[in-house]
Amino acid sequence: MPKGHQPFNSKSVDDLLEFLDGPQVEENDCFICIIVHNIDGPGLRDSETQQILARLASHIRIVASVDHCECTSLLFYMSLVWNKKMVHTQFNWGWYHVPTFAAYKVEGTHIPLILANDNTTQSAKNAALVLLSLTPNAQSVFRVLAEYQLSHPDEEGMPFDNLYTTCREWFLASNQVTLNFHLTEFNDHELVKTRRHSDGQDCLYIPLTAEALRKLLLEIGQ
Repeated sequence: MPKGHQPFNSKSVDDLLEFLDGPQVEENDCFICIIVHNIDGPGLRDSETQQILARLASHIRIVASVDHCECTSLLFYMSLVWNKKMVHTQFNWGWYHVPTFAAYKVEGTHIPLILANDNTTQSAKNAALVLLSLTPNAQSVFRVLAEYQLSHPDEEGMPFDNLYTTCREWFLASNQVTLNFHLTEFNDHELVKTRRHSDGQDCLYIPLTAEALRKLLLEIGQ
């Protein structure tokens, strides 16, 4: 801390902003940089948290990582999980594509594998842990697939075309690119698998028992 500055002890965001606006902070004296890992995570998606970060962003510099590496445009992706107007007007993001190319299983070693546990309740909780880290829109797409599977237990799965049509009708995916983005996430986390229908169509199914699937829908619906 530069000479003459007093320690800042307040935990109030308003006090912090007032401090940063104050005359004691000279323009070329120093700058504050905050590093935020997984800024697209569920804990930072509520409007209050986003507004606080937006207010701070006008005074400090933010370096953030995005967990969903399938996204090729930060502004597009952040518009899906954050307030769209805020992303474009209150931040000035610069996008750098720097993937580690490590498999999801490396990053998620602390998350129990869904299929590694025969316990129905535990399987549902493991899957819910992954789903709750995804966007609300992705969760809704998963719910469409889950409800179809529960209501058609004798079928190989839900045909992709059927899923796409339903998601369009429910305004969950306006195009196949968006739907494929969600399906890629599901596949990477082993939430959804694909198999060939008897008529040659590719069908999507969730590798959980009906009981585990019902428990999962209750978990993510709370």
